Amino acid sequence: MQQSEATYTKTTASQNNAKGGLFDWLYTDIAIDLGTANTLIHARNQGIVLNEPSIVALNLENQAVAIGHEARLMHEKTHRKIRTVRPLRDGVIADFEVAEHMIRGMIKKVKVKWYSSTRKMVVCVPSGITEVEKRAVRDSAEHAGAKEVYLVDEPMAAAIGIGLDVHEPVGNMIVDIGGGTTEIAVIALSGIVYSQSVRLGGDELNEDIINYFRRNHNLLIGERTAEQVKCLIGSAAPLDEELELTVKGRDLVNGVPRTRIVTSKDIREAISESVNTIVESVTKSLEQTPPELSADILDRGIFLTGGGALLMNLDKLIMETTDLPVHIAEDPLTAVVRGTGKVLEDLEYYRAILT
Repeated sequence: MQQSEATYTKTTASQNNAKGGLFDWLYTDIAIDLGTANTLIHARNQGIVLNEPSIVALNLENQAVAIGHEARLMHEKTHRKIRTVRPLRDGVIADFEVAEHMIRGMIKKVKVKWYSSTRKMVVCVPSGITEVEKRAVRDSAEHAGAKEVYLVDEPMAAAIGIGLDVHEPVGNMIVDIGGGTTEIAVIALSGIVYSQSVRLGGDELNEDIINYFRRNHNLLIGERTAEQVKCLIGSAAPLDEELELTVKGRDLVNGVPRTRIVTSKDIREAISESVNTIVESVTKSLEQTPPELSADILDRGIFLTGGGALLMNLDKLIMETTDLPVHIAEDPLTAVVRGTGKVLEDLEYYRAILT
C-alpha cells in the first residue's frame, strides 16, 4: 500500500509539473552545483548545459573580464592589471561579490533566449554549512536574478543523481569528495540520519603535491600542474604497475626552469595523510550509524561520488579498511548536479529533502 501511495504521489507531482504555466516560456529554471573547483548547471528540460571551473578573472576596477574556462586559462599567468579569484573555499562562498559575478556570468552563458529570466533555482550546499553560509548562498542566487531559491544537501543530491530512491526506509552511505569538502552521509526516509562534512578535498591533495615538490625537489610548481600530476599518476593504494611523469617547474635554488621525474609511489606518499583522513572519516561515520542502517550498508555498500572518487585505487583502499563493498558512481563528477536537476524537475516530490 505504501508503495502505491508513493507511486501515486510521484505521478501526481510529475503531472502537475508537466502542466506548467502559461508564461513558462519566459523563464529559465536552473539547478546549480556550486563547487569549489567546478560549477555545473542543469536547465529544466535540457539537462546539464554548463560545466566550468569556479574561477573569475577581474581587472583593477573589480569588473569580471573572464569567467570559467577563459579565467582558468589565465590563472597563475596574469599581469598586475588582472587577477584571478576562486570565490569558493571549502565548499562555501568566501568572496560574496565575486561569487555573484560568477553565478550571474554562468547563468548568462546558458540562457538561449535573451528575454528569459531565472524563476526557480535549486542550489546544492555542503551538509555541514552554517545558517550564515546558507544565507550567503541564497543572497548570491537572488542577486544573480533568481525569484525562488531552494537549497539541497550535496550528499542527498548525489544519492538522487546516481539513481538511489532516497524516500525508501533503507540506509545508503554516500561519500562525495569534491574540490573543497568531503561529504559523508547516511541517508534514509528522505533525510540525512548522520552526516560529516570534512573540509578537505581535491584542493588539499593539490597543496600536498605542491609541498612535496618544494620539500623534496626544491621545485616550485603551480596549482594547474599539481592538479595534472594528481589526475595522471595520483593513487590511494599501490598500483599493479607504477607510473612516472616528467614535471616542469622553477628551481628554488637558482630560479631557472627545471624538470623532475616522479613516480606514482612518490605522489601516493605525498597525499597519503589527506587520503587517510578521508578514509578515517568514513570509518568514523560507520561507527555512528544506527545498527539497522549498518545492515543495509553491509548489503548495498558505500557509494563514491565527486571528482575525488576518480583518484586511482581509492575505492580499493576504503574497501580494505572497512571490509564493505565500494561502488564508484557512473560519471561521479556530474552526480551532484544530476541529482539537483532531478529535484528541480520535480520539486513537489522532493519537497521533504529541501533545506
